Amino acid sequence: MIYIKRLIFLLFIVSSCQSTGQLKIEARITEELEEVSAAEFSKNSDLTWVIQDAGNANNLIGLNQNGHIVRNLYITNAKNRDWEDLTSDAHGNIYIGDFGNNNKKRKTFTIYKVNQEDLNAATATAERIEFTLPKDQKSEDFESFFIFNDSFYIFSKEHKKFVVLKVKNRTGKQVAEVHSKYNLKGKNNKITSADISKDGKTIVLLNHDKLWELSNFKGDDFFSGDIREIEFEHNSQKEGTCFKTDSTVVITDERKDFEGGYIYTFNLN
Repeated sequence: MIYIKRLIFLLFIVSSCQSTGQLKIEARITEELEEVSAAEFSKNSDLTWVIQDAGNANNLIGLNQNGHIVRNLYITNAKNRDWEDLTSDAHGNIYIGDFGNNNKKRKTFTIYKVNQEDLNAATATAERIEFTLPKDQKSEDFESFFIFNDSFYIFSKEHKKFVVLKVKNRTGKQVAEVHSKYNLKGKNNKITSADISKDGKTIVLLNHDKLWELSNFKGDDFFSGDIREIEFEHNSQKEGTCFKTDSTVVITDERKDFEGGYIYTFNLN
């Protein structure tokens, strides 16, 4: 009994001594979820919606402010081949991006649309948006996306120049458009999640130890404006981000031993 108490005390000290830099810890995610790979809010809901990475169950999960599971929605017609990111539209529908591609051999990618009215249910049948790449675009690993003007913008995960695909929000099969290619300056530039603010004026691109803030762009020429790199002063496997307000973002990281598994907030101002 004394040993257990000492162990609990040690774990508490290790956890509390973690440096979070500029990030504010809001909650510890329940231990049931080790590989949280996305975060999203839906209209008229105060839950943080998350998914887990490849090989986990095909569930869309709603967390309360304490990081506990209060919704566990099973998607009946889906398979978690490699779920990577979430986004939502103005109507409160949530979209699951199944486009992870670590071996860079996938030919078909899927976005699942979960209707807002199904978010309180135990099971749901999602609408499917399937896309392939244009012939001149090689297969890449895609880990992040958001919706803007009824199209999805999907970012590849590259050290240097990355690809941005454009896919219409339309059920059925289609060929993606290569929207743009860009090279962020500096090292360690792999994008693991992305989101756009509700007012459509600010974009964040997430990395394990930083994010990039894109602003003052015109239309969907996202890299035509200002690009600001912001260091967190904290490094972990951060895989999810979304806007809570137009100036505050929520960030999640995966759990590894005693590190990670948190919900953070970060103020862009």
